[in-house]
Parts: sequence; structure tokens; C-alpha cells
Amino acid sequence: MPIPAAGRRWPLLAVIALFALAGCGKAPPPLSPRGQADQLTGTDVERGRQLIGSYGCVACHTIPGVKGPAPQVGPPLADMALRAYIGGVLPNTPDNLVQWLLDPPAIDPRTAMPNMGLSTGDAKDIAAYLLTLH
Repeated sequence: MPIPAAGRRWPLLAVIALFALAGCGKAPPPLSPRGQADQLTGTDVERGRQLIGSYGCVACHTIPGVKGPAPQVGPPLADMALRAYIGGVLPNTPDNLVQWLLDPPAIDPRTAMPNMGLSTGDAKDIAAYLLTLH
């Protein structure tokens, strides 16, 4: 008597599941309250939160901890510390986030995000705040 097709699939599914589980490895260590912001020395997270309001970032982005409208222009920035990419093109590291904030069109000419004229210090403080969002 032949084995039904459904009965032949379970060994293949078991092998796929084993390979998937084997690739999981250890979970990353939990982030500190400052998240990856700890990698940006000399920054002021609270100042970064205030600067987000001053530069009008909430005109395009919904950002936890910063009051503003509910815009639909740029993506919401909740969980920024957990994202793999910035603007869909740049690996999400503290230094890369600072570079993105300084001049997004220099990194991706097709981005809708403008160069806001941030100073390096302001960009670092804003990046520090964003990287606490996890």
C-alpha cells in the first residue's frame, strides 16, 4: 500500500525545522535602558528628544516620547534600536544613524527625507534618543 503524499512530507518538514532551529544560536543580550545609545559617547538623550521637537521631525514621523501630529509621511520611529536598516539602505549602527541624520540624500539620493542642516552634536544627541526606542 503506497504512503499518502501528506505522510511523505513530514520527514522533510522535520529536517527543515531542525536546520531552522540550529541557525538560531544565542539570543542577543538585552539592551540597556539607553540601548545602543551607549555607543555614542558624550551624548545627551534628553536633549536629543527635545531637538526632535525643535527640528520638527514629528511633522513626518511619529516618535514615542515626542508630542506631535499623527503624520503619514515618514515611517514611525518606534523600536528604532531594533531595526536592521536605516532608510532601507544603511545598516542600523549608531555611527550610521548619525551619518543618515546629517545628510540623508547623500546616502540615498532617492529618499524623501531632506537634509535638515543638523550639527554633528545635534545629530548625535538625536541618534542617542532614537536608539533608546526599543
